[in-house]
Amino acid sequence: MRLQKYIAHCGIASRRHAEELISMGKVRVNGKVITEMGTLVSEKDKVEVEGKPIHKEKRLVYVILNKPSGYVTTVSDPEGRKTVLDLLRDVEERVYPVGRLDYDTTGLILLTNDGDFAYESTHPSKETAKTYLAEVMGLPSNENLQKLRRGIPLDGKPTSPADIDVIEIKDKSSVIKVVIHEGRNRQVKRMFEEVGHPVLRLKRTALGRMQLGALKLGQWRYLTPQEIKLVRGRKNG
Repeated sequence: MRLQKYIAHCGIASRRHAEELISMGKVRVNGKVITEMGTLVSEKDKVEVEGKPIHKEKRLVYVILNKPSGYVTTVSDPEGRKTVLDLLRDVEERVYPVGRLDYDTTGLILLTNDGDFAYESTHPSKETAKTYLAEVMGLPSNENLQKLRRGIPLDGKPTSPADIDVIEIKDKSSVIKVVIHEGRNRQVKRMFEEVGHPVLRLKRTALGRMQLGALKLGQWRYLTPQEIKLVRGRKNG
């Protein structure tokens, strides 16, 4: 098995993050630092990540969480902020978040110790649909809504076409359903900033065909076998 895949199967990190750890020289195999991605290992090899031996997880688990604001979607935080793992005290296995949500963004986040599942859920090549409800300042004009649908230039490159629908109009704000197929940093917030309607609140309600449903803020549950198949078997969300 390739080294980055083995690390992912051990529940240490996603396959992409495992590749980063390897490239930074933080992985040893049988005492030797490895920086080559194609290195093959077996369970007989001694693999260490950041000086700690790792082993394949015996039980793969899959969790869906309704993330509250004020939590980071990382395993640990150098600034000492609360992480989503603080909400999973009853999960014995070592899991990690699949993808990320901003500190103040709420909603659906998946956690697992299955590296292949994480890859299938988030890799850019999968073009997984991500559905958000964004409350924005004011009400974007039809012209600006069309700009958002066609693509907004960010960092010199336009975003991919998005599904944009106005759900509710309030006195000083509006709620807009946004479906994107990319995962650029702070993408939804930056898109609306570009058309002059800053995001006041942002919630992710779906990832591919996985729906947040009635899960309350801060609560989590294990995915059902049928839901796991939804992620594994979907085509472009």
